[in-house]
Amino acid sequence: MKIREMTIKDCDRVSEIEKATFSMPWSRDNFEGSILQENYCLLVTVSDDDDDDIMGYCCFYYVLDEAEIPNVCVRKDCRGQGIAYKMMNELIKKAKSFEVRDMYLEVRVSNEPARSLYRKLGFRDVGLRKGFYELPKEDAVIMRLNIE
Repeated sequence: MKIREMTIKDCDRVSEIEKATFSMPWSRDNFEGSILQENYCLLVTVSDDDDDDIMGYCCFYYVLDEAEIPNVCVRKDCRGQGIAYKMMNELIKKAKSFEVRDMYLEVRVSNEPARSLYRKLGFRDVGLRKGFYELPKEDAVIMRLNIE
């Protein structure tokens, strides 16, 4: 597998994976609009054999020295291969290159596999957003990584 920057040609496939994974998915236009923003970084993981075979994707946007990670996703049939860990490590490297000092994300309280992954990467719980998620309604844990 390899990790590269997301391009506009990836948006159709990424939005299909997004719809199959999340109850309130980003649209194709959300992804395309983010690619066009200077303060966004979007990555995809693809198979070694096929640069169009998107296995996962993630992104962050930053303002000054803080970044928010709004989206991390691995295709259901590709889970359990360490893809999310590798993508997130690459995302953190990219954030460092933009002189980001702190990264934040929200994750469902019940999503223990994701929370465990983020803790392994050095993220720590810093707060709770009551009723943050819809479909089903659920609280979000706010997690922070200091990358100085």
